[in-house]
Amino acid sequence: MDPETKLPNVPLRRRTETVAEFNQLPAHVYPKDTKRDGKGAVSIAGVDLADIAAEYGTPAFVINEDDFRARCRALANAFGGGERVHYASKAFLTKTIARWVAEEGLALDIASHGELQVALAADFPADRITIHGNNKSLDFLQFAVESGVELIVIDSEQEIARLSEVCGQLGQTQDVLIRVTPGVHVDTHEFIATSHEDQKFGFSLSSGTAYRAAVAAATARGLRLRGLHCHVGSQVFEASGFALAAERLLGLWAKLLNDLPDLEGFDDTSLANFNVLDLGGGYGIAYMPDQEALDVDEVASDLKEKVAKAAKTAGVPKPVLNVEPGRAIAGPSTVTLYRVGTVKDVDVSEHATRRYLSVDGGMSDNIRPALYEAEYDCRVANREVQGEMIPTRIVGSHCESGDILVNDALVPDDVQAGDLVMLGATGAYCFSMASRYNMMTRPPVIVVSEGQHRVMVRRETIEDVLALEVDPS
Repeated sequence: MDPETKLPNVPLRRRTETVAEFNQLPAHVYPKDTKRDGKGAVSIAGVDLADIAAEYGTPAFVINEDDFRARCRALANAFGGGERVHYASKAFLTKTIARWVAEEGLALDIASHGELQVALAADFPADRITIHGNNKSLDFLQFAVESGVELIVIDSEQEIARLSEVCGQLGQTQDVLIRVTPGVHVDTHEFIATSHEDQKFGFSLSSGTAYRAAVAAATARGLRLRGLHCHVGSQVFEASGFALAAERLLGLWAKLLNDLPDLEGFDDTSLANFNVLDLGGGYGIAYMPDQEALDVDEVASDLKEKVAKAAKTAGVPKPVLNVEPGRAIAGPSTVTLYRVGTVKDVDVSEHATRRYLSVDGGMSDNIRPALYEAEYDCRVANREVQGEMIPTRIVGSHCESGDILVNDALVPDDVQAGDLVMLGATGAYCFSMASRYNMMTRPPVIVVSEGQHRVMVRRETIEDVLALEVDPS
């Protein structure tokens, strides 16, 4: 079949046209020090992926520690210090990850009681932690305040009352930010755009609820208003959306600086602490060879310049700028390794056939293609392939027709059962969102560094699952 024949209901977007291109490994998609040796075997940080598969089985997440740490340092340098860069732990969090982030001098964002417990179990400094979430319970808020976290991002009127109650009971003062929805629309998937008005996060800027929430927080017992927060979305590559959000938030900022001193119950001395502008995360990465990698230095420089200009225009002091990258650190550092099982050719029309390569994982370890139509690059990892390039779909082993990892690709036709394949840039959200669907237990996470490998998280077993059950008898 002509590889350019368009198959029904499948967007035709080809990245690799030849076998030689398929055997190449795009450096901006895969972790640093990912190489193919003279025999065609792929290694990361000097560790052969076939050895990983042999020792730990498949599927398996493989993370390059040096790559992860290097991305932490690059962002810290670009934004003026690790304290300004808050790693978004929802992207990928374990105790080991928290320790790496701490050792590289970054701060940490968490979005649940459980994430905070993991961070503290790793001895992450509580005074470098920011708390997020749209539905924080009293228990969660109490635990956060008692732990001594730096900031809590207020997301609702009820939360102001809850947190004030907690602080009153504990006799403590908690620094807070107000999450604002500035109405900035960025070019990303609808489900991961978080700055439009009609969604669950934050207070609307245009309706005035953000102003009222800031005033309420500034005058509430036990709370100290430190600044404003927003998040425009995910997979964003340019500073323009962040900059527009900053301009809008700094307009509110100027009004607050003008009005707060006249409010009954407001402590004028706290104005000096009102200085944090947190523009969230969402920095994009290259998932496919034809996408460009994020230029961290360029985006950071552009954003800092535009924030300074917006502050000058608004007539306010330049704020302390915080950012919250998660995917940009964890994403490219990791691959998921699978083994091919079934190979099936399916006639999809009178003149077109698609090959299905079934692997031993799927939507339980990577739900993002099903949720967001996310795209991933796939390569054979145990050898160089030589066949004819044919339309192929990479699918998982779950009892779901939507269990698709790579919807449309050209893959050599000599890929066979037993081959190892890897998907690049799977470090963000894949492990975090993993499930046990069909009782396919969660894969291990294997760390590679300087020719050595070790287990970060062991493979979940059926025994683990059964141990959670309580015998009703």
